Amino acid sequence: MPVITNVEDLRQLAQARVPRMFYDYADSGSWTESTYRANTDDFARIKLRQRVAVNMSNRSTATTMVGEHVAMPVAIAPTGLTGMQHADGEILAAKAAKAFGVPFTLSTMSICSIEDVAKATDNHPFWFQLYVMRDRDFIERLIDRAKAANCSALVLTLDLQILGQRHKDLKNGLSAPPKLTIANMINMASKPRWCLGMAGTKHRQFGNIVGHVSGVADMGSLSEWTASQFDPELNWGDVEWIKKRWGGKLIIKGIMDEADARLAVESGADALIVSNHGGRQLDGAESSINVLPRIVAAVGNDIEVHMDGGIRSGQDVLKAVALGAKGTYIGRAFLYGLGAMGQAGVTKTLEIMHKELDLTMAFCGHTQVSTVSRDILVPGTCPT
Repeated sequence: MPVITNVEDLRQLAQARVPRMFYDYADSGSWTESTYRANTDDFARIKLRQRVAVNMSNRSTATTMVGEHVAMPVAIAPTGLTGMQHADGEILAAKAAKAFGVPFTLSTMSICSIEDVAKATDNHPFWFQLYVMRDRDFIERLIDRAKAANCSALVLTLDLQILGQRHKDLKNGLSAPPKLTIANMINMASKPRWCLGMAGTKHRQFGNIVGHVSGVADMGSLSEWTASQFDPELNWGDVEWIKKRWGGKLIIKGIMDEADARLAVESGADALIVSNHGGRQLDGAESSINVLPRIVAAVGNDIEVHMDGGIRSGQDVLKAVALGAKGTYIGRAFLYGLGAMGQAGVTKTLEIMHKELDLTMAFCGHTQVSTVSRDILVPGTCPT
């Protein structure tokens, strides 16, 4: 086993252990992938101010996100097909998040179902991410299932009414479970750990959907149903309906414009997430970190602002906090850990990020993450 010191080490290990179509699904963007690359590149351009002779004892990264205590301002982002990066992936990630003290967000398009995750974590509260489908009866039942599973927040994604074209997924013939083509079988044969894990689990399809929707009993019918069900007519009126049906904490995901941020405030949501879907939707959009300060300025203290996209280290988390984010989400970073080492890999990702956040915060002259401000950033290197 190689010595793991950063998220990039986990990425390389995941690439070696996860079948190509699922690794590519996680680690790619739409079209030219320019926004996918900008998400990380723009973080790297932001420089930090080092301070010295500051008492660095008694440090704490603890804070809150939508009123929930968290060990650091990081949540595990909702990611589809997580259970194809590693067998029972959603369950393993949820367990790691629970033990570490950060929120886990389950995607509508997960392999393990809401009920699977709740049972495996002894009904420990987790967050549920909702995609809005044309079938409103199904959405009502899905929201009710999230309530029954003790989910403590609903993350409503607004930027996937239609699907951005992702070239690698088309070329790889992405499906879950994978089609048994010659190319896929050859590739999977080189990933024995993954194959052994998948052979030992019953979770191989979209658990929140298969068996819960009339006419969707296998992957063939699911593919047709999904293509026809993502709702292009989704609007802010639907957000109001969902908020009323849910009745709990609501987080709006996919905000990249000041006008939409104000609409999120007016919707009564508890938080919004500045997000370009990891560069997987509108290629050519700005990076999330570039947009973040403008969104913060547009909403003031009217709503809690979170962000995702491009976070690969605790330093990235600190930079986002300095620019006004009250919380951040990691998607690819935790998927690398999961694909590399299962639950232990997700834990390793969180440990790495926490250590980087803690040490960088101290080098910048702060002992509490709650006191971090734009003052830790070098003027001229960060977005305004």
